[in-house]
Amino acid sequence: MVELTQNVNWMAVIVGALLAFFVGWAWYSPKLFGKRWAQGLAIDLAGAPPVAAMMLQGLGLFLLSWFVAVTAASGALMTLLLGALAFVVLGYSGESFAGHTPAVRFINGGYWVLAVVVMILTNAAL
Repeated sequence: MVELTQNVNWMAVIVGALLAFFVGWAWYSPKLFGKRWAQGLAIDLAGAPPVAAMMLQGLGLFLLSWFVAVTAASGALMTLLLGALAFVVLGYSGESFAGHTPAVRFINGGYWVLAVVVMILTNAAL
């Protein structure tokens, strides 16, 4: 259990998760990829935001940011890149099974890559 907390920069964990959340907000906005993403999933962006899904997204981003911080603390950048790559490929695969359009898969995969980059840069900056 010590390896999950030792030398972890908790400020970077929190800031990285928050930044990734707000980057996602912009990424999925109608001004960037939101319209194409919503169209591919037959989602109406005009409705109320899905609060439960957004809360789970926040929790997931916190856990991912923590993973990034653990690998940063142990100098395991290649482990981080391997884990992130596996995560993105498995997400793409799952969306393929679900029948999501290629545009939706690339938009989601691109966001996950961007979120990890934001978290890596946050750890480097803080």
